[in-house]
Amino acid sequence: MQNSQDLNKVQELRNALVAGDESRVKAQRDAGKLTARQRIEKLVDAGSFVELFALVSENGDAAGVVTGYATVQSRPVYLFAQDFTVHGGAMGKLQAFKINKVLDLALKTGAPVIALCDSAGVRIDEGAAGMNAYAEIYKNVARLSGVSPIIAVVLGPAIGGAALLAQLADVSIMAKKAGSLMVFGPQVLAAMNGMDVKVDALGGADMMAAQGGVSLTAATEDEALALTAQVLSLLPGSNVEDADIVDSDDLNRLLPAIAPADVSALLNGVFDAGTMLELKAAYETGARTVLGRVGGHSVGVVATEGGYLTAGALQKAARFVHFLDCFNIPVISLINTNGVQVDQLNNQSWLMNAQSQLLYAYATATVPKLAVVTGNAIGQAYVAMGGKANADIAFAWPGAVISALTPEAAVAVLYGEQVKAAKDLTPEQAREQFAAEYVQKVASALCAAQDGLVDDVIDPAQTRKLLIASLEMLISKRDSNPPKKHGNMPL
Repeated sequence: MQNSQDLNKVQELRNALVAGDESRVKAQRDAGKLTARQRIEKLVDAGSFVELFALVSENGDAAGVVTGYATVQSRPVYLFAQDFTVHGGAMGKLQAFKINKVLDLALKTGAPVIALCDSAGVRIDEGAAGMNAYAEIYKNVARLSGVSPIIAVVLGPAIGGAALLAQLADVSIMAKKAGSLMVFGPQVLAAMNGMDVKVDALGGADMMAAQGGVSLTAATEDEALALTAQVLSLLPGSNVEDADIVDSDDLNRLLPAIAPADVSALLNGVFDAGTMLELKAAYETGARTVLGRVGGHSVGVVATEGGYLTAGALQKAARFVHFLDCFNIPVISLINTNGVQVDQLNNQSWLMNAQSQLLYAYATATVPKLAVVTGNAIGQAYVAMGGKANADIAFAWPGAVISALTPEAAVAVLYGEQVKAAKDLTPEQAREQFAAEYVQKVASALCAAQDGLVDDVIDPAQTRKLLIASLEMLISKRDSNPPKKHGNMPL
């Protein structure tokens, strides 16, 4: 009898905490947002969610987060969904306790973590304890980084400390209209310096995508959750696993005729149909970073657009390669670039630092690394992405140019006197003639192949087939860096 009475009390408390405050739940729905539990229900396999610490509460209030584990497409995941209907989802001691338990379990078991973010920031009424709660989570997220994938889905405001969770994640996804990322909210900015800024202009999805603050954007919450499942399908459960191999396209499919500058067509030709997922597509478009499958294998592709690479584009590519290496995902580099862009003479250190980051990321990556020089591979782009020191297999298209400088710049350095001496040609004609001579004698794909700097000069139509064959050959690659605590990446 006593057990029955006690169980009834427990169930009453559970029901009250699950139901929440009716007026706040209504306000959440009126704002066009799903509740925390509705989001979990839409994301996970039906009936698979097991909630942890459902009874954690204080003064009748829940902790502002729903935590537990489930399966997504039959794969185990841990997840937490911040509940905006409880103190605006603000971080406090109880919320941090629940989240840290999930992170700890993910670290022990090697399963991905999905964070559904909807938080106004920190519990100001808890003072330093609230800030320490965030510090504990940051520490555990950092420890988990590189062990299990972390996906953050921004489905409401993520302000201050809450915004940093999205930045620490491997992949971040934001729903338009519902989501926002900000260091300070409009109210705080107005109080600090009188700035009157709207949420969308300050930290909306389009603004954050343009700044590289999120990996992917979605039109709706439902689309954001569907993207989460798609990202998860391309990743392993942890760093000691490999992603699943899923045959989804013709292994012998040939590429149509594609110009090196048409990167979108090239990506569509290389990837298995329907598997491409471009990360940070709106940010620093000179370098494109794409997840997907090639011959059923999960891969990441870094493709350059043909112009000059900025410091931001170099850092974007470096971060992506580092992420791929964490989870044993091969890197394919599609190279067509004239080198780096010195756009600020008084801030060249940023550019040099960004170049160093890209070189470091490729050099320390131990996963299979494939490269195809489709157009120009000038300077450090070839060294980092396609050079034989870094690429396991490197191919070049017949018209590729591989050189320390662009042919035009090389002429200015090497052929200055010959250009002046060419009396029967205009200076422009002379420069063009010597540039063509330089390419033919020094910088062509054939010259690189003859010097052993690329493995082969290939028919462009065969690119996908050769990449698949190389991936199959390198699937058993075993490589490691020297024993050390960690390297010192130039940040």
